[in-house]
Amino acid sequence: MRILIISGLSGSGKSTAVRVLEDEGFFCIDNLPVTLFPTFIELVEKSRERVRDVVLVMDIRELDALRGYENVLQEISEAGHKVEIIFFDASDEVLIRRYSETRRRHPVLDGGSLPDGIRYERAQLAGLKSLATLVIDTSELNVHQLKEIVISRIKGIGEASGMMVHLQSFGYRYGIPLESDIVMDVRFLPNPYFIPDLKDYSGLDPMVREFVLGKEETQGFVERFQNLMEFLLPSYTKEGKSYLTISIGCTGGKHRSVVIAAEMYNFFKDKQLNLKVTHRDIGKG
Repeated sequence: MRILIISGLSGSGKSTAVRVLEDEGFFCIDNLPVTLFPTFIELVEKSRERVRDVVLVMDIRELDALRGYENVLQEISEAGHKVEIIFFDASDEVLIRRYSETRRRHPVLDGGSLPDGIRYERAQLAGLKSLATLVIDTSELNVHQLKEIVISRIKGIGEASGMMVHLQSFGYRYGIPLESDIVMDVRFLPNPYFIPDLKDYSGLDPMVREFVLGKEETQGFVERFQNLMEFLLPSYTKEGKSYLTISIGCTGGKHRSVVIAAEMYNFFKDKQLNLKVTHRDIGKG
């Protein structure tokens, strides 16, 4: 099992890193006392879930729980697991500015000033930092650059999974899916519902598919829809988006939207993406 210990100063970007790694398939646990690490790992090993990559967060929030971490990490390593410590850091000036912008309270601030809290935290975590496999200074990074560095340096260049694209058809009659990032209305396309020989079949049937895709307006729409996605996907990826839900709707969610969702799946499948297709309302009505 690969075990990443995420630590560092409060405000240095640990939470962002954990969210990125979670999206990349790591099993992440935050704020677990260090003494429970071996027990947790043992439980994971005995579970039926195939967990290979684990992230455990260690920071100043539980100062007492940090004591004895050297022995605990040695115990985990001796059990045959690969342990890596990733330490996030930033300059005092940057940390002060970030706290001022978010108006959050420093976790060890107890009557003293913010600079005092940062200096105390830095001193308490100095030993852990000295053991770090990798130190990432986030002082000059925005959130998107931080995500890129986490993926390239921790996950490995070229190993990060592609964006998850969820294509789903739906019927406006039953409401727009709330989780949608993009909603495309295809109710303007010719409707097989009004063709007696096609009405009872779904968009998965070759006859319905041929009817919908054979129309000139459908061909023009599909071409423009694909061009739009060619333009949008690189920008979404650059902004750090890892999950995109595209909802395609027609009146009942049985014919036109199903055909277009399937057609877009064929368009996406060669683009190194993780694809998922669902037809929410195909069996209704």
